[in-house]
Amino acid sequence: MPKLYEYLGIIVFFYSREHEPVNVHGRYGECENKIEILFENGTVKSIRVLNVAGRKPLPSKQKKRV
Repeated sequence: MPKLYEYLGIIVFFYSREHEPVNVHGRYGECENKIEILFENGTVKSIRVLNVAGRKPLPSKQKKRV
């Protein structure tokens, strides 16, 4: 699990063999969300924040920071 960065206790990382669309995970303590980044013609079309099975979702303050 390569860590991209850590900021105010939030760890942003990815799994090296994950699938499309491009996504990262944000973890804060025992809470975690998956963030999908959807591209169209090389620009960001949308960003979706999804829950991770078996984990509590990030508190709203930390979710905004991710």
